[in-house]
Amino acid sequence: MNRIVAKVTSIGLLFSLGLTLLFSGWGTAVVHAAGLTVTGSGGGNEAAYVEWSPVSNASGYKVFIKAASAADSQYQQLHNELIRKYASYWRADAVGLAAGNYVIKVEAVLSGGGTASAVTGTLAAAPYDRSGFAFSTASPYGTGSGAYNDNGTLKSGAQVLYVTSQNAQTVTLPVVVSSSGTVQTGVGLGGILTLRQKGYDTTPLAIRFIGKVTAADLSGQLNSSGYLELKGKNNYTEMNITLEGIGKDATAYGWGMLLRYTGNVEVRNLGVMLFPDDGISMDTGNANVWVHNNDIFYGSAGSDADQVKGDGSTDLKKGSTYISISYNHYFDSGKASLVGLSESAEFFVTFHHNWFDHSDSRHPRIRVASVHVYNNFYDGVSKYGVGVTTGASAFVEGNVFRNTKNPMLSSLQGTDALGEGTFSGENGGMIKAYNNSITGAASLIYANSSSGTAPANAASHDAYLASSRSEAVPGSYKALVGGTAYNNFDTLVDTGVSVAAVDNVSVVQQKVTAGAGRQGGGDFSWTFNNSVDDASYALNAPLMSAIRSYTSGLVSVGGNSGPVGPTPAPSATPVPTVTPAPTATPVPTTTPVPTAAPTSTPAPGAAVHNFTASGTSSSFFTIQGNLSTSKGTVVYKGLTLTQCLKIESATSIQFNAAKASTLTLVFNSEGTKIKVDGTSYPITNGVATISLAAGAHTISKDSTANLYYVVVE
Repeated sequence: MNRIVAKVTSIGLLFSLGLTLLFSGWGTAVVHAAGLTVTGSGGGNEAAYVEWSPVSNASGYKVFIKAASAADSQYQQLHNELIRKYASYWRADAVGLAAGNYVIKVEAVLSGGGTASAVTGTLAAAPYDRSGFAFSTASPYGTGSGAYNDNGTLKSGAQVLYVTSQNAQTVTLPVVVSSSGTVQTGVGLGGILTLRQKGYDTTPLAIRFIGKVTAADLSGQLNSSGYLELKGKNNYTEMNITLEGIGKDATAYGWGMLLRYTGNVEVRNLGVMLFPDDGISMDTGNANVWVHNNDIFYGSAGSDADQVKGDGSTDLKKGSTYISISYNHYFDSGKASLVGLSESAEFFVTFHHNWFDHSDSRHPRIRVASVHVYNNFYDGVSKYGVGVTTGASAFVEGNVFRNTKNPMLSSLQGTDALGEGTFSGENGGMIKAYNNSITGAASLIYANSSSGTAPANAASHDAYLASSRSEAVPGSYKALVGGTAYNNFDTLVDTGVSVAAVDNVSVVQQKVTAGAGRQGGGDFSWTFNNSVDDASYALNAPLMSAIRSYTSGLVSVGGNSGPVGPTPAPSATPVPTVTPAPTATPVPTTTPVPTAAPTSTPAPGAAVHNFTASGTSSSFFTIQGNLSTSKGTVVYKGLTLTQCLKIESATSIQFNAAKASTLTLVFNSEGTKIKVDGTSYPITNGVATISLAAGAHTISKDSTANLYYVVVE
């Protein structure tokens, strides 16, 4: 099945059709302005992008974004790393956007002085589909959004770490490593995550991968089996981490991800190629994990005959629960997903809107768990779709099974007992099926209906066919071996799925093929030959060859950078960690990035004022105003700040800069603007950064705010 990518100019038309095209690569008209030409732009899930032709006399580029209805004064600058150069064009991606309409401005800085700029048309950012058990109210954290709020914006105080092929071993980040607040700088992505494993630092952290990052690029950062380990201290440790790709070409190449003892983790918008054993492994004690919008390809061949395509693409086991796996594109996976290994207690998982594109088996293969499987597209599946064993219960609704040999199986009964060999020798489980579209199946036996490929068989069947999604399966229908009945979890617990979130089966194929996988369909395309590949579970040699020869089109990272390397990209974007939680006001992820690794020590010669340590007393600043210790705690660059200056009408801070300087002001989440010398400046993610000329300056109120820390350097 070819990926369906919509190319339209009227976003309103899409919504009039009642379809949400997720990262569908919407095109816009070419925009020309004073020598700068925008060649493409579009909106997607909580993101927007712009592409433009290079300007011959440009020394660099800056990119800004604002809400479409906002004044031009509200433009916020994107992080430098979000701007990248390709062979014939430049591109920038804005991420962390709340659903809404935006415009992006590209500004070329001309080598002879001056600028040239162009502005996109209106770009619509749609929300991600946050459904499934990772978002169940019964789950430990109630969300799987990691570093993000459920409205798509970064959490207050979140840190942003950019990882490229060049800085993966050298990127740095300060991490709290003790209960007393001791901060240690982690070096390299693996080193940073090792420090986070101590469990003292739960600061929201968005780790953003740019371009193709190989196992060699991560030398010294992976474990001995070739995995990037994201581990907590013990079961279900709060992590608040998102691993995400930027744009449509971020690729984990030759390595996998191992999640263990984690809580509230998100993995999104990545291509995963030639991974060792498992691609994304949720192994032991994970909760509230959301794996979505990834392109998952072949892994490296294992030692067993059935591991020629790698082993599991997205496996979870050993007490991992409240997991949502959604909108992923599986390219001919041999074993898409194992759910459960040796568990004895019930656990909960959701699979929805995934594209099982000519993959073979385990979509998923379930032990013990209660699993909701809905709105997936099974597209030419050579072995089986959903399989249950050892007393598992699966609710399978609203899926499209196209030429799926055996859509549903239960161990040692029904289709599995027809003589072709068993998919498992374990005890059976139970499947409740409702409103699925099934064409080209070789065998499907219902317990209570003859609408499958054989007459109903109450004793030995593949699934019970429900007449409504709320129907409870009678306890008289049981697994032939093991004797367990369907547990009706879908009518008894909060699955994290509203009725409105379940699409009509008639739109599932179109919605999934448009929306599963990376933004814009990713940078790797493949067309399967249905006449051959539907029935074949052999490794597709041309596909493997294309994966092995895959190269990135990325030339450089940054608006005014040279080719990628040897100079590493900046380390991390430090933004304050704020307690209590912020309001729901959305802001784009546009805090300027520093040019050096963040530490708690300002540059030599800097003037610093810490209101927690010094109140209003200062030999450099003249401070008038009221202090407060009731506005929450801010953690900034390893400092715990508990006292602030309230920015009120009578508040002022005066000082004299001996030379041109940068003023940094650190707030909690309440303020939006601050005045310096009568000019208003935005407060972005709790920080305002202002360039100053030499001379006298005054800080005063624009909006009500709480100021914790001041640096002039």
